Amino acid sequence: MKIAIAADHGGYELKNRIADYLIELGHTVTDFGTNSADSVDYPDYAFLASKAVADNSHEFGILICGSGIGMSICANKVKGIRCALCSEPVSARLSRQHNDANMLALGARIIGVEMAKAIVDAFLNEKFEGGRHEKRVSKIECCDINS
Repeated sequence: MKIAIAADHGGYELKNRIADYLIELGHTVTDFGTNSADSVDYPDYAFLASKAVADNSHEFGILICGSGIGMSICANKVKGIRCALCSEPVSARLSRQHNDANMLALGARIIGVEMAKAIVDAFLNEKFEGGRHEKRVSKIECCDINS
């Protein structure tokens, strides 16, 4: 899989660990930054990676900041992105099964490296179930609660 990854200063170290892990698993990873622990504005990096997923040049994206909240909010502003903030594997699996999430947000100050790996595995190894969930995902895409 081709995976976009990005982080702010709070997620920089975890981003590097997860990128290395993904490469070990055989995935192609594009790192959209940041490239140091110096303070940066997380929206700049969240939007870069989100656009790469939205334009279909990458299958999935992973965003990491201190809490994961800011990155997930930014990603979900990009048309076509369904970003799930997950702190454990069950939510990651469900985000793929039921919501067809195409991006994952992680909080580096919330979870450790091993938990992050487990969440990434759960996210990437799960498939969208479709069926009854398709109508709901469609409503997310067009923001029409009446369709």
